[in-house]
Amino acid sequence: MPTTEAVSNRTRWVQLALGVVAMMAISSPQYVWTLFTKPLIADLGTTLPDLQVTFSILIVLQTWLSPAQGALVERFGPRLLVAVGCALSAASWILTAYATSLAAVYFTYGVLAGVGTGIVYIGIIGQMVKWFPDKRGFATGMAAAGYGFGAIFMNFPVSASLTTSGLQHTLIVFGLLQGIVGVGAALFLKAAPTHGAAARPEPAVAGLRTRRDFTSREMLKQPVFWLMFAMMTMMSTGGLMVISQFATFSRSFGIDEKVLVLGFAALPLALTIDRITNGLTRPIFGHISDRIGREKTMAIAFIGEGLAIAALVAVREDPLLYVLMSGVVFFGWGEIFSLFPSTLTDTFGETHASKNYGFLYMAQGVGSVLGGPIAALIFSQTGSWMPVFGIIIVMDVLTGLLALFALAPMRRRLIGSAVEAEPALVTRPA
Repeated sequence: MPTTEAVSNRTRWVQLALGVVAMMAISSPQYVWTLFTKPLIADLGTTLPDLQVTFSILIVLQTWLSPAQGALVERFGPRLLVAVGCALSAASWILTAYATSLAAVYFTYGVLAGVGTGIVYIGIIGQMVKWFPDKRGFATGMAAAGYGFGAIFMNFPVSASLTTSGLQHTLIVFGLLQGIVGVGAALFLKAAPTHGAAARPEPAVAGLRTRRDFTSREMLKQPVFWLMFAMMTMMSTGGLMVISQFATFSRSFGIDEKVLVLGFAALPLALTIDRITNGLTRPIFGHISDRIGREKTMAIAFIGEGLAIAALVAVREDPLLYVLMSGVVFFGWGEIFSLFPSTLTDTFGETHASKNYGFLYMAQGVGSVLGGPIAALIFSQTGSWMPVFGIIIVMDVLTGLLALFALAPMRRRLIGSAVEAEPALVTRPA
């Protein structure tokens, strides 16, 4: 007979697997959006800056409603809320297939997908930091990796379907598929036990852990929270600019569906590689941060991301190098979705983790405005993507430096005597 501890440990790994599947099912509205911009512009007779407002609506609602969504998940449990979120995400694609105006696309693709994906994202991440107090960076990284990996299975099929069957057919078929998978996974989710589900937390986890649980009201009064908010905003701006505009600026560099790399169309190949690296980086850097500390890992990743974007611009005339370097760019960005929720929960506790992370996740909404329509506007006014890339490189390097020289000492002062310094992990009785 398996012990209670073994069953508990098995349960949390099953929950992580279900969370990954649910996240994969709702990733495409964000990560496949760039493939829809060209046909939507043609169908609606609009411009890129106007259409990119859709993407900003999606991200703003996905993020700015997340505190309320996190509170709902904590009250009613993840099963119902995540199922509803997956259904809304699927409906966004299906209804967009019948949209005949830009305003309709704003509602179907922007509003519905934003609300739906936000519920799922904040619900799953909020549960994983509770299920895995001993592997917080890795577990949130794996859950977030599902969001990054999901589009891997969609890029080539969606690109091919757009060419052979058109926009409407593609949105309906793949919308239904995502809904079936996501809702199916959600129906087996369980709420995490209070104060940690790990049977035997690993003793060697680097970093500082708070002994108390901050409410959201208390957290919002702390300067360290607002520093993390600013840092996540800057990193989100660069990443979301690349995601939302990748096909557009790649075509301006001469890298499009007609250019072949290793026998594949360059653009969908780059998008597929990008989704792989964007998924892999989340558990990898999450695991590293469990070992060497959050701020050190942030510095390595964020400064590396700035260098990768500079290299991407430098090799833009070589399709092969461009495709490969785009994967490095995404490897240097996606880890924010494991590092920030782990750092936040380490700092402010896990009892209110879903709602608290909801407030930090709002930073991505700010980044979507700066990286979406604002970046497109800068391009339209200057006629070049270089000013946009220059701003992003500076923000990435600055964020990495802030992690070392501002975030680390501020967290240390806040936690103070109520923590155990690395490598000890503060645990509570289950």
